[in-house]
Amino acid sequence: MGETYINPHEVHNHGDSGTTPASGTTIATIDGSVDEPPIRSAGSPHYLTEKSGGETRFIEKTPTIDIELDQIDIATCAHMLTGTGLARRLETDLQKGLTESECVQRREKYGRNKLESSGSVTWYKILLRQVSNSLTLVLAIAMALSYGTGDFIEGGVITAVIVLNIVVGFFQDYRAEQTIQSLRAMAAPACRVLRESGTMLSIKAEDLVPGDIVQLATGDIVPADLRLHTSINMATDEALLTGESKPCTKDAIKRLDNLECALGDRVNMAYSSTTVTRGRAQGIVTATGMNTEIGKIAQLLRDKKGHEGSSTFFSRAARRVLHGIKSALGLIGTPLQVKLSYFALLLFALAILLAIIVFSTSLWDIDGETLIYGICVAVAVIPESLIAVLTITMAIGSKAMAAGNVIVRKQAALEAVGGVTNVCSDKTGTLTQGKMLARKALLPSGKRLTVVKELSPFDPTHGDVLIDDVRLEPASFGEIDELRYFFSTIALCNMSNVIAPHGDQTLWSATGEPTEIALQVLARRVGQGKDESLSHTGMSLLTEHSFDSSVKRMSVIYKLAEPSPTIVSFTKGATEALLPLLSIGDDKRREILHQVDAMASEGLRVLCLGYRHLDHADPKSITERSFIEAENSLIFAGLVGLYDPPRLESAGAIKQCQAAGIVVHMLTGDHLKTATTIAKEIGILGPDVYGSNAQTAVMTAMDFDKLTDDALDVMDPLPFVLARCSPTTKLRMLEALHRRGRYCVMTGDGVNDSPALKGADVGVAMGLNGSDVSKEAADMVLTDDNFASIVSAIREGRRLFDNIQKFLLHLLISNISQVILLLIGLAFKDRHDVSVFPLSPIEILWANLLTSSFLAIGLGMEEASADVMTRAPHSLKAGVFTKELIVDKFIYGSFMGILCLTSYVIVAFGVGDGDLGYDCNESYNDSCDLPYRARGTAYSVLTVLLSVMAWEAKHSTLGLFNMNASSSFIGNLMKNKFLFYSVCVGLLTPIPLIYIPVVNKQVFRHTALTWEWGLVYGSVVLFVSLVEAWKAIKRRKRYGQRGLLQQKYIERSDDSSVLTAV
Repeated sequence: MGETYINPHEVHNHGDSGTTPASGTTIATIDGSVDEPPIRSAGSPHYLTEKSGGETRFIEKTPTIDIELDQIDIATCAHMLTGTGLARRLETDLQKGLTESECVQRREKYGRNKLESSGSVTWYKILLRQVSNSLTLVLAIAMALSYGTGDFIEGGVITAVIVLNIVVGFFQDYRAEQTIQSLRAMAAPACRVLRESGTMLSIKAEDLVPGDIVQLATGDIVPADLRLHTSINMATDEALLTGESKPCTKDAIKRLDNLECALGDRVNMAYSSTTVTRGRAQGIVTATGMNTEIGKIAQLLRDKKGHEGSSTFFSRAARRVLHGIKSALGLIGTPLQVKLSYFALLLFALAILLAIIVFSTSLWDIDGETLIYGICVAVAVIPESLIAVLTITMAIGSKAMAAGNVIVRKQAALEAVGGVTNVCSDKTGTLTQGKMLARKALLPSGKRLTVVKELSPFDPTHGDVLIDDVRLEPASFGEIDELRYFFSTIALCNMSNVIAPHGDQTLWSATGEPTEIALQVLARRVGQGKDESLSHTGMSLLTEHSFDSSVKRMSVIYKLAEPSPTIVSFTKGATEALLPLLSIGDDKRREILHQVDAMASEGLRVLCLGYRHLDHADPKSITERSFIEAENSLIFAGLVGLYDPPRLESAGAIKQCQAAGIVVHMLTGDHLKTATTIAKEIGILGPDVYGSNAQTAVMTAMDFDKLTDDALDVMDPLPFVLARCSPTTKLRMLEALHRRGRYCVMTGDGVNDSPALKGADVGVAMGLNGSDVSKEAADMVLTDDNFASIVSAIREGRRLFDNIQKFLLHLLISNISQVILLLIGLAFKDRHDVSVFPLSPIEILWANLLTSSFLAIGLGMEEASADVMTRAPHSLKAGVFTKELIVDKFIYGSFMGILCLTSYVIVAFGVGDGDLGYDCNESYNDSCDLPYRARGTAYSVLTVLLSVMAWEAKHSTLGLFNMNASSSFIGNLMKNKFLFYSVCVGLLTPIPLIYIPVVNKQVFRHTALTWEWGLVYGSVVLFVSLVEAWKAIKRRKRYGQRGLLQQKYIERSDDSSVLTAV
């Protein structure tokens, strides 16, 4: 037998009886008993070679560990140690494993190999969310006062409002939590471990301890952090941990000399919860449970709110108490939550002030009537239906987002996402497809192949292959040998399979390595896939040598029967691995290297191709021959460049974000060149980021992490692309943005994204390929893993924000008008010198809860404005309470209040004699006809004006009759059918309430009207005129959000919301 090449990576322990060595290899053993000479450099360990029986063996001579490493935690420096050196430090026998007693001792020291749970969201926590806000507290106080004064009707109504608010919010949030059933910690798998004198046992992964010897095979989930001791053709999928889009090839013998190198570069390590995609290995457990890399990420989630440093016990206690109070009052949360909570506290203070004013007018002689009047004024200032309207509007928004493939876990995130200023996104699987695609190729003659118009990484029926910009026709293959050999190599030196199930050309799927799938799809695009090649040429496979990480190449040998028996070997692999094996001159070799560098600079992963004709008539001898001969003196077949393509929608989504004033950052674990190429392709990096910004626009995490917070704060701009990111890098980026007052979304799918998802203002996880940990940390989950859905969510959030402003304006106008009417109404005295209510308590609650609620809900259902995604994000400092909204509510509220007051005065003092009877606040008697008629008139004016104001509130500056030039007046009103019918009902509601016996006098405390209806509808005409005049003034003075410029645009589409210049 001739000399056999033994790869030092194809080693296997004698205890591993469950596997078979690869064909043509000999098992070699890493001998931990070899004496250790002093290490001579910081490079790789040295190897001895010996020949025995014609076989060449590579034996690792384990170098001595530097004294510095002895003082570093094993889990931190394991990648810098050799397998035998690590085993010695952990006192582990590589041949026998740990004994049971040793395992028990270590388990007591290190704990079980499982992640600590942060606790799930329970129903009572969701219920507590609904109760913990200031407005509910204010309503509860009003309810208690109503019951305390014996006004059980008013108290009962407020109680119903509180219960409705809580129930609607509870079920909405509970339903969202139920939708995300996968929100649980990643379960630890079972594993095979070497125990008790070399016996291989299957145990629960949670029973592992540091020092255990674990066996891995294809398909296994790595149960703990391992320093690989032996490996054969080993690769793991670390996308969920590092963000790498392709499997990471492992090299057990490799020893690294950089303590702080990125996780993705630690090729001698396998990390917990990653998956073995090929090969097998044995590794030594270096860390378990919360000490693993995934455990550190889980700990970051738990510590997200930061540590308390070395502060005293009392200061920490004070902070906790303050935090608890703020949380109970709703002063912690999204900008909207905080603003509304402060607003509720302001209303509460105002209600107390108004009650004091009422009591002071009676010279503090507070009897039952005065107390009820004070409570009535206090209730009038509170928008009781605000929470219910907001919750229902959020629920409608959640439903709209669900239709757009976004599940909202936390309702507050609906509004929050509309105010984002920055989006920090992962690359792999989020902006890109997470699959490989062949993009460019170079033939030996220098001709270039380019793939264009591809729609799917698996679908070979779409996309054209161009050769020097001319479409490649399969008919030309017979004339060009280099084309035949190029496509034969990528199709036949390939273990993947691309199929269309049941012949359906729209449902392509593939199995195999992503790189090989991409090559097979490229070959099938021109009719030269494996099946086609074999059927056309009559080739048959003799043998194969699967991809080997040690030599970084793969070879196959085929027999060609026609026209004459020929044996051909095809090889593909890394350029540095194949280049020395090509039968080319130095000039050609330099040219190839130049082309490889050019393709790599475009972010492409470059493979080199070669083939060789073997002169052997007997094909049986080939299977016994070493592949070294078959892989020597190869003929160069070409280069092919592959990459993880962007999602088709990513570029458009990025463009929309930029048009909306939102800055997009790519934070990825991938390499710098790859990340930069994708960022340029989808528009994150445009021409404007170069020049003086070039140095900070694109950075590696290592460079970024070296900067102090002060250095980051003066950096302009912060990086648009951060490559080789770790979880802490992403958190630092978010913190830097927060210090600049930015409001951030973080999107991602991996475990490595989870701390940033939780630390972001709005975290968005991927639902299809996202990890359970990332979903648990997120506020929203994308069910289609499409970055473009983020843009839809932002658009929906902005629409929601605009509509919240609209119904807030409407609700507050009602409150202001009522306060004006009731305060001035203190001057209206009856025969006993008691103030008569211009509005009864039930009329106030009816207007606030029923009339206003449906109108406000209708405003919450308004479609997005035409410029919703072409304007800058709204001010987070002002929030919904902008200067314009505050001024408008006082202007319109004053108009409405004065008109209601005027109608009351005309009926009671203009036409009537001013005699307001006696005891008319409590019940009807013969003296109450005039005040009841005046009260009914004021109530009718209030109800009708509130209904009309809902239409006026549709736009802040455009008039009611010219809001949309593309549709008629009625057509514009009918767009929002819910609002249209709510207004119609509001206009008609006073009629039955005024005329139905008992209901009018005993419940609402007003009576039937006659000529007073003229006052009611006259007030409507005057009110609309006043509102239109104010809007005209705003347009003239350019006071509104868009001023006169708004009239230069029209909506060309009802649902596209595209602005076109007239």
